[in-house]
Amino acid sequence: MWASTARSEEQHPGGNAPAGPPQRSRAGRAAFLALSLACFAYLYFRLDGAAAREGLSLAAYMARVFANVEWLPWIALMVGYSGLYFLIDTLVVSRALNWFITPVRYRDILPIRASAYIISIFNEQIGKGAMAYYLNRRDGVPGWEVGSVMLFVMFCETFYLLFWATVGYGASGPALPPAFGLIPWLAAAAVPVFAVWVLYFRGAIRVGAALRERRIFHAFRHAELKHYALFLLLRSPALLAAVFVYTTALRLFGVEASLLELLGYLPVIFFAAAVPTPMRAAAITSWVILFPENEGEMAAFGFVQHNFFILFNALIGVAFWRRAQRDLFG
Repeated sequence: MWASTARSEEQHPGGNAPAGPPQRSRAGRAAFLALSLACFAYLYFRLDGAAAREGLSLAAYMARVFANVEWLPWIALMVGYSGLYFLIDTLVVSRALNWFITPVRYRDILPIRASAYIISIFNEQIGKGAMAYYLNRRDGVPGWEVGSVMLFVMFCETFYLLFWATVGYGASGPALPPAFGLIPWLAAAAVPVFAVWVLYFRGAIRVGAALRERRIFHAFRHAELKHYALFLLLRSPALLAAVFVYTTALRLFGVEASLLELLGYLPVIFFAAAVPTPMRAAAITSWVILFPENEGEMAAFGFVQHNFFILFNALIGVAFWRRAQRDLFG
């Protein structure tokens, strides 16, 4: 996919690359629509069954769940966490830009990283594209080089979450559902994949040299092992903070869970949250599956936890919007 994208850009230097095959696009939308419908159907039947066992209607059951939440401590907790995540996220992006493109001050990245959260409500990739436009207009940085950095960040995110999922499994494996037993196998398979990837882009593997030289892979060609390690080091405080925050937030929703359990659960949940389903339906469904005895609490928790995070980050973006506009247009 990345190779075809880069090839299209080279063939259409004006940037108007042809759209991908309509059949593939329609198939992708259909697959995510089917997944979304399956998630909502699963949630409805689980919650309706839980309400029936309590002798309540679904609306009354969920109203009782929401009424029992300690909202003020939860809001304070989430506001603090969202702010911390924003600072760490911006640090990771700014360091990656410094590694592979040009020196950029942390405070200069804050406005556009925050503003991109507004666009990310609708589409995460368009939000990343906004950062490329910003740096291109303000600093003259080629958009494809910024795109390569965003690609590097996305690649590292996958292995970072798998790393912490493996640590979490090692720390609390017996307490996790049997399906989590796949994590060590996935981690073992990921090691040679990562090794081949690094060797290929460092030039040790000569097959496919033309693909490696495409501009979209600029960051990978310059990445050394220390950059991957530094990414893990810089990003990990966000995950460890999330373990504490989500464990505490669950208790405010009336559900008990240990820090070690959440260390095992959260990386997997974050993978589910990245699936483009409406209202983070895949992540909400995952919470209900993981805590089957608390269907109502977990559906409410998953819905407000993930969507509040996205919306509050967008509010951070609104606070920086004027600064971003001033940097772009004077």
